[in-house]
Amino acid sequence: MNRNRYLYITLLTLLGFNAEATAQAIKQVPQLVVTIAIDQLRTDQLETYAPLYQSGGLKRLLTEGMVYPNAACNFTPFDKSSAMASLMTGATPYYNGITGSEWLDRNTLRPQNIVSDRKLGQSPAQLSTSTLGDELKMATDGLAKVFTFATDAERAILSAGHAADGSVWLSNGKWNIAPCYQPENQWLSWYTRQYPPTEDVNKSLTELAVKCVEQSGIGQDDKTDLLCVSYSVQQDEMSYKLLDAHIAMLVSSIHRRLPKERVLFVLTGTGAREEEREGDNERYHIPTGKFNITRTANLLNMYLGAVYGSENYVETCYQNQLFLNHKLIDKKNIKMGDLLRLAQEFLLQMSGVRNVYTSTQLMTSDSELLQRIRNGFNIEKCGDLLIDIAPGWQLVNETTQTTTTSRVSNIPFPIIFFGADIKAGRVESTVTVDRIAPTVSRAIRIRAPNACSAKPLF
Repeated sequence: MNRNRYLYITLLTLLGFNAEATAQAIKQVPQLVVTIAIDQLRTDQLETYAPLYQSGGLKRLLTEGMVYPNAACNFTPFDKSSAMASLMTGATPYYNGITGSEWLDRNTLRPQNIVSDRKLGQSPAQLSTSTLGDELKMATDGLAKVFTFATDAERAILSAGHAADGSVWLSNGKWNIAPCYQPENQWLSWYTRQYPPTEDVNKSLTELAVKCVEQSGIGQDDKTDLLCVSYSVQQDEMSYKLLDAHIAMLVSSIHRRLPKERVLFVLTGTGAREEEREGDNERYHIPTGKFNITRTANLLNMYLGAVYGSENYVETCYQNQLFLNHKLIDKKNIKMGDLLRLAQEFLLQMSGVRNVYTSTQLMTSDSELLQRIRNGFNIEKCGDLLIDIAPGWQLVNETTQTTTTSRVSNIPFPIIFFGADIKAGRVESTVTVDRIAPTVSRAIRIRAPNACSAKPLF
């Protein structure tokens, strides 16, 4: 009898431990996720200025967080907009449609801002997939709160996705509220009227984010909420020191209202970099040259005219891409594959050209060597011919009066996860920015965005 009694007590004790463990596991789901995306952030600069940081800001994240110092984008080309889209969708431009801050509209043959909208002014209409915030909204039947604040419209709206509660950015010293998220959040409307931004853009964004946590009810219920703050930083000591102060203010303010284990901070860069100063390559005797894309388009038209008859087969050029006249080619019953092959062979003979990729090649090839190029390609946004310019060479467009320098090397940026009972650590292997979304999705126990095939980091 006593033996059975002891067994019964033991079983009750074990069941009690299991129930407590289950309850603790449920409590561990963060009630607020804060993403901090910093344009121009570089790991080498972040670590160079580490002695200047105060204890509660970047130094705390670096010492107490899970740090991945060698992050990169797994597609090319990239900028702050395409990197932000990849961060929030867990997908590359091939799927999410965000190839950069601008794209060339084939109907008008004019560059368009990636978030411009003829009816609304700005919207995420060009974003082809769901985002972390969208999935959070669907998982909670719309109850989760999603707010995004940024230094520019592109990152504000792309981080917000399709179903946010509010998105704000700064332009010409004024707050701008994204018109596509309706009804307009009353708290945001009040704040942006009462508190104009200061010259310190990052500070203004920090103050807005802190007030949002204090006033909007974000992070105060059992539904996980999302707050995205997008800063910018310059490559100098003072800029990093100020950034550290802003992040310290953001972290401490949120922790005053919510315990550390209830908040997951994710800090990362965009991989974007400042354009190199003109003349530096010549000054330091680095091999260089100029590749004129507009003259190249004219030469290709002359070559194709000699083969198929004089016409404008190349409609226009944009960045390093050539856009062909599909209607003309169809009308003349020319096989697109044959024309692309001839054009590719012709362009490869030019000085400064490292490689040439065709749209057909990028859509059909499964070669690992082409993976980064293919990931950055989108059939609706990109040209028919993509010209890979040799490193150090300048891409010149006489029509737009623009010059950019080709650079292939990756400049690592960090990904840091902090809070929510995540153990401190450092992983030196290269990781890609598209793995952030599935990692956060797992942490808050929702499905990853609908085009995400990347694996969680942990």
